[in-house]
Amino acid sequence: MKAVIPAAGFGTRFLPATKAQPKEMLPVYDKPTIQYVIEEAVASGIDDILIVTGRNKRSIEDHFDKSFELEQTLQSAGKDDRLKQVREITDLADICYVRQKEQKGLGDAIYCAKKHIGGEAFAVLLGDSITKGPTPCTKQLIDVYEKYGASAISLEEVPKEKVERYGIIKGREVEKDIYKIEKLVEKPLSHQAPSNLAIMGRYVLTPDIFDKIDETEPGVGGEIQLTDALQKLDSIYGVTFEGKTYDIGNRLEWLKTSIEFAMDDDDSKDDLIEYMREIIIENE
Repeated sequence: MKAVIPAAGFGTRFLPATKAQPKEMLPVYDKPTIQYVIEEAVASGIDDILIVTGRNKRSIEDHFDKSFELEQTLQSAGKDDRLKQVREITDLADICYVRQKEQKGLGDAIYCAKKHIGGEAFAVLLGDSITKGPTPCTKQLIDVYEKYGASAISLEEVPKEKVERYGIIKGREVEKDIYKIEKLVEKPLSHQAPSNLAIMGRYVLTPDIFDKIDETEPGVGGEIQLTDALQKLDSIYGVTFEGKTYDIGNRLEWLKTSIEFAMDDDDSKDDLIEYMREIIIENE
């Protein structure tokens, strides 16, 4: 199975940090956000990845490309651990790129991948969200796709007051944590939302999604919404993800995620906890 990672947005909520660099390259602790996304795809058994980029996204390509000068410098300095890390990034997967020439929405970004995908099912991982769980989120979706022979999307329960930020589904639970989806609504008002089950940025889609996107008129924000195209599919399932999704969509959530990931590092954890204690005392 191939994977598509849309990474063409402007990242306006992170300005001025994203004026000259992609939001997908903002570091979460010690890695760019998009590296976590690609590592998830690889851990799910995928090594053919297409990244949909836009203007000012060249640093994404540079990050996953070979850097002869850097490798030579590290090798000469005897920094073998750093050299190993750099080479592992280059060898993660076969990565190709295509540019979305106009900002016309997530549905249009995925449509840019049509020629690369061909007539096969494929995974979509949004480039500005990270997942963490006992089984990779994308692998959970692949398992559901293989069982039911239909598209599958990741879901997560969100507080009622936050449903306006997400695509929301109405569905019937067919087995534990798996829903047969009956309706999808893009960013509904809280009192109009059919549930509090939100679409969380991971998909496994059958190739007929491209025809559905082609038939979809611009929706919320004047953009071609993937949610509207998904609604046209004959059959689609939702999976309540066993794990946690980190939406790196705004500065506060990005900062929280970086702190949480730093807490997983035994070399940093104790010092970080002590530092946060000092900050709390100073601000009481």
